[in-house]
Amino acid sequence: QVQLVESGGGLAQPGGSLSLSCAASGSNSSINAMGWYRQAPGKERELVAVIRTGGTTNYADSVKGRFTISRDNAKNTVYLQMNSLKPEDTAVYYCNVKRVIAYISRTPIEYDYWGQGTQVTVSS
Repeated sequence: QVQLVESGGGLAQPGGSLSLSCAASGSNSSINAMGWYRQAPGKERELVAVIRTGGTTNYADSVKGRFTISRDNAKNTVYLQMNSLKPEDTAVYYCNVKRVIAYISRTPIEYDYWGQGTQVTVSS
């Protein structure tokens, strides 16, 4: 099992900045990727950014150039720096960890772990 503890978030004005962090504890071996998803009211949960063990990152088009994901492998912690925030960034942000639990024909089978979610509100 992996336990995730999120911190950060809150209220920011448009154009402002916020940062999120998520610390993983428990069975941290075989963690393949750490990332952030968000869910706005009435919308489906969507990927914001992900960083894999080798350092490869992917971002949603809507946050490219504004958000930066980083990872401290020694602390098993993932960070999300959010700059130039827009009202449409308002959502509950969830930390996600993908941990390899098995291999089938050398293909890794990942299991998703989720944080409790933290509210980010961008409003003037």
